[in-house]
Amino acid sequence: MTDNQPVISCRNAWKIFGDDPELFYKNITADMSFEDMRQKGYIAGVRDVSVDVAKGEMLVIMGLSGSGKSTLVRCLSRLHDITAGTITVDGQDLGSLSERELIELRRSKMGMVFQSFGLLPHRTVLENVAFPLEMRGQDKHERRKRALEVIELVGLSGREDYFPRELSGGQQQRVGIARSLAIEPDIWFLDEPFSALDPLIRREMQDEFLRLQEMLGKTIVFITHDFDEALRLADRIAIMKDGAVEQCATPDQIVLNPATDYVAKFTEDIDKARVVHAGAIAKPVNGTAVSGEPISSKKTIQELARLLVDDDRDLIPVTSDNGKVVGNLDRVQALDILLR
Repeated sequence: MTDNQPVISCRNAWKIFGDDPELFYKNITADMSFEDMRQKGYIAGVRDVSVDVAKGEMLVIMGLSGSGKSTLVRCLSRLHDITAGTITVDGQDLGSLSERELIELRRSKMGMVFQSFGLLPHRTVLENVAFPLEMRGQDKHERRKRALEVIELVGLSGREDYFPRELSGGQQQRVGIARSLAIEPDIWFLDEPFSALDPLIRREMQDEFLRLQEMLGKTIVFITHDFDEALRLADRIAIMKDGAVEQCATPDQIVLNPATDYVAKFTEDIDKARVVHAGAIAKPVNGTAVSGEPISSKKTIQELARLLVDDDRDLIPVTSDNGKVVGNLDRVQALDILLR
């Protein structure tokens, strides 16, 4: 994350499906469950969700099928109008925008990538990537130049004149990502973009995606049902069930301190040492003098395994990127995570 200023702010958002959702919402009581609503003929696709997304942050939304994750993202981009609550983007209330203003916001600030690649079969890679710029009415020379830039960025140089049928699944997904990047979006919505890929290609695409994010620093909302993928990509993870967010926290916090039994089920088979970073469990210095070689706050407990076993210090200093000591690591606590 680059700062704490929310680019997207969602407050007490509801999206209810049914005959008269607005009237039904007015009669919802605090003890009414998702199942109670369903029995009355209504589905709460999004249920009283409040979440912010900071500039440059990657928020991963995950949950089982039907949990509401795709519905929430469609609300954040106003592909769905919410039933109640507010959603703002850069301080603008999405619900108050006219159709023209909304289209302009999407064209100028938002990029979207979905599981189905949606490529135009009779257009080349270059033509597919340039397509949204063509829809903007951009000059042919300029849109070709921009398309070539993003094709190189996603590693498809030399395949500009290929048709989608001549590409592998991973390459087709890269074309979809390049097409989305062509409009230079500030905000990027990705709905299970890698789920149709085989495991090896999926891992390669995750690597590519992390590389792109390191370079571009986009504000990203990424949907997945794969907890390992969420742990690998996310700055924070929002876990959904029955339209509601059960917990929204960093991967370290979710693994160490699941807020509900439902969240705990997602973490029970996870090797915590692979996820938890030294900085997440470092304790405040509080004047404690600690000597010896420090460790980086970004190192996982797994990466520190040999040091933790061989070192005889009770407390090990932890430093940030700039070398400043930000806390002390309790070696026994770290070993407990490692050997659990």
